[in-house]
This record gives sequence, C-alpha cells and structure tokens, in this order.
Amino acid sequence: MPIKPISSRDNSLYKELKLLAASSQARRKEGRTLLDGVHLCESYLLQVGKPLLCIVGETAMRNDEVATILRRCDDLSAQTILLPDHLFNALSQVENGIDILFLIETPQLAQPPCLSRSAVLLDRVQDPGNFGSIVRSAAAAGIEQVFCSAGTTFAWSPKVMRAGMGAHFLLAIYEHVDLADLLERTDIPVVATSSHAQQRIYDLDLTQPVAWLFGHEGQGVADGLLECATHRVTIPHLGAIESLNVAASAAVCFFEQVRQRMTHYPP
Repeated sequence: MPIKPISSRDNSLYKELKLLAASSQARRKEGRTLLDGVHLCESYLLQVGKPLLCIVGETAMRNDEVATILRRCDDLSAQTILLPDHLFNALSQVENGIDILFLIETPQLAQPPCLSRSAVLLDRVQDPGNFGSIVRSAAAAGIEQVFCSAGTTFAWSPKVMRAGMGAHFLLAIYEHVDLADLLERTDIPVVATSSHAQQRIYDLDLTQPVAWLFGHEGQGVADGLLECATHRVTIPHLGAIESLNVAASAAVCFFEQVRQRMTHYPP
C-alpha cells in the first residue's frame, strides 16, 4: 500500500490525530490511542497485528528499524502516512525519539464473572509511570489480568504505555471496575500490602493464584476494599524509609510469587 504524504496542519486526519495526541478525554471517547516509538510499534505488530494507521516522520524514513516496521505494515495492508518532522513533533510526547506512531483501537473487554487466576487489582493508582511499571512487572511474572477502579489513570494513555514497554499487549486490562463487587465474587485469596501489617510477604503461601490489591500512591487501598483482603502483608526493609513506591511493592510481590511457584513447581 503506497505511503500517503500529508503536509498541511489543516488536513482533517491530521487534526484528528493531534486531538488524540493531546486529549485523554478524546482517546477515551473515540476508543483509540497512539503508540509512540519503535519498541511499542514492534511489540504491537508481534503481539496483536495490524494497526489502524502508521504515522512516520520524514527523517525517520532513513532509519532501518522504521523501514522494517513499514514493510510489515505494507504486508498487512495497513495505511501509512508521512508527515514533515514539524507536524510529527506536534503529535509525539517523546523527545529525541524515533518518529513513528501507530494509531490503534483500545480493547473493550467483557469483564469475567469472577477471579480464578492470579490478577492485579488497582485502586485509584494515578501516576502513569507507576501504572506502566506495574503492568510490565505483572506481564513478566506471568499474570494475565488487571482490573482498575474508577479514578485509576487511563490504562491506554501514551505515558502509561511507554512505561509498560509493550506489556499491555500481553494482558487483559479492565477499566472502571467495581472492585468491591468483584472481590465478593472470587474464591482466591486477596492480598493487600500495608506498611502497618504484621505478616511478611515472605511468610505467605503464594504457590496458588492470588488477587493482588494495590492502592493510591498517597492514600493506599481504600478502607472498604482493605477489609475485603484475605491477607494484609508488609514488605520488610532495612533503611529508614516508611514504605516503598507502589510499583516497587508490586514487583517485589509478583516475583516472590514467581520464586515460590518455581521452587514448588520446578520447570
């Protein structure tokens, strides 16, 4: 499929892309978002397939990695548009990156009736970097589902996806979930971290599926949800720091479960 050049900022398609790039509300309303950079585009092609649209800047056309992506898009009959660098830069939030974007649809998934395998539940986690780091660690630990309460940052924002480094495409992510209702319909243990808990994460049996519950960066898990937890655990540390960042806490928890399961069920 031939590459279509766009040179005017008044082009209707360019205006649509610029709105999506700038507005989380527009991304939510349209059910579409932008993937920024070579790594995310490569991951999408590998894990999902054909994007709605490929957008590339003029200078990036000389990049070998971009050329490979463009050939794959052509094989998939995905439309590609070419922008002058100054128009592309108005769409991208990455400084000194390689100028390639994908326009994709954000998945709209039917929520499962209950939890039967290890999952992550996020209660009002608001920092995009934290969210992206959590889903990246979850995917690396073999967890496949993430459930987000209202008030949690938009899972498919460009900043979250850059922090996730392609993990989104390995996970089923559900947004605007009533976590209390979901927890009432699950039989697997629910584990929440708390700096005030007495039980250590390392003393808990994690060889079976669990629902990991993490909360707001400053306020933690809401009290009503915390009461639903089967276990409240702490992560012991030696330094004079009150608690860990939520993304760091999640990584410790996920990989303690990996360690226990690999010890209990050696490959």
